[in-house]
Order: sequence, then C-alpha cells, then structure tokens
Amino acid sequence: MSDEYILLGMENPLLDISAVVDDKFLAKYGLGANDAILAEQKHMGIYEDMTKTFKVEYLAGGAAQNTLRGAQYMMPAKSTVYIGCVGKDDAAQILQREAAKDGLLTDYLVDEATPTGRCAVLITTAHRSLVTDLAAANNYKIAHLKQPQVWARVEKAKYYYIGGYFLTVSPDSALAVAQHAAENGKTFTMNLSAPFIPKFFGQHIDELMPYVDVLFGNESEADAYADAKAIGTHDVAEIALHIAALPKKTGKPRLVVFTQGIHPTVVAFEGKTWTYPIIKFVQGKSIPQSVAGGLYLASVVVQMSGPTYPKDAPDFKF
Repeated sequence: MSDEYILLGMENPLLDISAVVDDKFLAKYGLGANDAILAEQKHMGIYEDMTKTFKVEYLAGGAAQNTLRGAQYMMPAKSTVYIGCVGKDDAAQILQREAAKDGLLTDYLVDEATPTGRCAVLITTAHRSLVTDLAAANNYKIAHLKQPQVWARVEKAKYYYIGGYFLTVSPDSALAVAQHAAENGKTFTMNLSAPFIPKFFGQHIDELMPYVDVLFGNESEADAYADAKAIGTHDVAEIALHIAALPKKTGKPRLVVFTQGIHPTVVAFEGKTWTYPIIKFVQGKSIPQSVAGGLYLASVVVQMSGPTYPKDAPDFKF
C-alpha cells in the first residue's frame, strides 16, 4: 500500500476571508480589535461587505484544517487528507481550491441546504478580530464517514488529528476513527481546542480519552478540564500528569502537550513532565495565539508522521 495520505484530520471547515480593515469598519459591526465571536444576524452582511470594500485573501480555515495545512507544508506531497462538511456554493469551491493550493486533499460532505461556513478575519495593525458563521460546518454526519470511499481514507491513514470543536458536531464520527486507530495500532491525537469543550462536552472527551495517544491543549483549556473533572489543582504540569495517566485501551502511554502562550510548553509522559521554552518573535510583529497554536500542533504531528523540508523554505526571523 502506498504511504500517501498518512495523516487524516477532521473538524469544522471554514472559508477564511481575510482583509486589513480600519477601525471604522469594525465599529460598523460593533466589533473590537481582538474579538473572536460567532456571527449574529447583525454580522451576516460583513462577509460580502468586506469583499467589496477591501482587498481580501481567501484561506482554507477552521482550526484543524489550519493544522493539516501546516503539516502538509512540512511533509511530502499527498500526505494529508481532511474531512468536514460544507455547503454547495461558491464559498465551498473557493475553500476546496485554496486547500488544494496548499496540497491538502479534502473529502467534504456537501450539505445542499446550508451555506458553507465562513470566518471574517479583520486585521488592524497587530490585532485581529474574528467573526465566524459555522453554517454547514455544524452538520457533519457519520453516514458520510462510513461511505466506502471515505472510510477507505480512514483505513489508509496511520495518524489522526481531531479538533475538539468536532465534538460539538459529530462525536460519533470521532469515536469511530479513534476505535479504528486503537484496533489497528495507529496513532490518534486530539485537541481540547477551547475551554468550553471540557466544560460542556466532557462526556464526549471521556468517551474518547481511552483512545487518545496524544492530547493537545493550552493552559486555559487545561484549567477548564481540571475544573470540570474536579482534579483539585490548577497547576498545568499536574493536570498534564493526571490526564497522561488516565486509562487507555492500548498499551501505548499517552503524551500530553499544553502550550502556554509565550510561557514554556508543558509535556507529560509516563509519569514525568518537561518544559520547553518558546522562541520569541520579532518585537513589533504579531502572530495571533490561535494561529501560533495551530502551527505548533502541526509541527508536533509532523514529527510523528515523517517530516521533510519545503522546497522553498521561508526566511523566518526570530
């Protein structure tokens, strides 16, 4: 069997529509410079408005899809495949086109009755405001996953990455993939993604945790997990150790990775913890924490699944 498409990801695909805007445009929609909100009815015109008013850039977005794109950048061609739900519209075509530009294979469920999810990315100097309309991204169904041609992609992959937001949409799909990974000696990884996931969707995390080989999160998500499970500590290293020691279906020990923004990343494995300092970016430049987190996760997943070097390596400045 070919080694193509060894990393499979699932979550909520969004068409990111990005533009440098002004404060007047933010005020028009009642937005702050660093908001990250779900779109209300009053925001629905923002997507068309920004395309008419500013020069926009389209990106294949959604947290897990961003991670897969970052992973593909560092891996051989045809290494990654991503599954989620989109509408039958121009936005879906643009989304698929932009994903393909980054070398990411997509196998989207198409919901003809619901538009493709979108995220307005509004940039002002070093700030970024996000307005997300999930739409079709909320409608993924396990029936699509179980289609022979789609499940064949699951069987072919060796590594899996599930974003926590997917637990709000199709936890049964995530569990099916997790069980397949455990039964076949493959590696299943998951991200807590946001504090509200362990707070309100803890049951789904509990169902998946016995299959999780690598768990990602940040300090806020670790804190929310500790509160939800009454662990009795808010020390990130202790929380990581606790999660790493939870029961597993396979004999492989669990690795837990918690980022902490500019502070050292905490790693727990087999009863021990380590911290890894973060390289500071050039002062005066900014990478939004969600973007930095997604790229960080991409680098970890790539290390497990087999990296290569991009043909045209960028000139990073730290």
